[in-house]
Amino acid sequence: MSQSISGRVIEVDSTGNLITDIQADQLGAAPRDDSLRVVVDEHETFGLYPSQHDQPDMTLIAIVDPNGPLRIVLVGDSASVMLGVRVGAPVQVLW
Repeated sequence: MSQSISGRVIEVDSTGNLITDIQADQLGAAPRDDSLRVVVDEHETFGLYPSQHDQPDMTLIAIVDPNGPLRIVLVGDSASVMLGVRVGAPVQVLW
């Protein structure tokens, strides 16, 4: 049975990361591997990563820490600028 969580981008931080209104506790049962898909606006990425990861520059990833919101990050650059995503953009997490 597939599941999903819907939210929005509520903030763009000083480095261009997209901060969502989806909290870590909402993702408790979600898988962390590539069977999980995150769609922000028209862009997508697979899996969930911790803040400390080894993904290469220019990789779009979704980061979730135990007590924080889901963040969409373009490693080494501004996700907001490069993707044209702004506050209010829809976010969906699907698995």
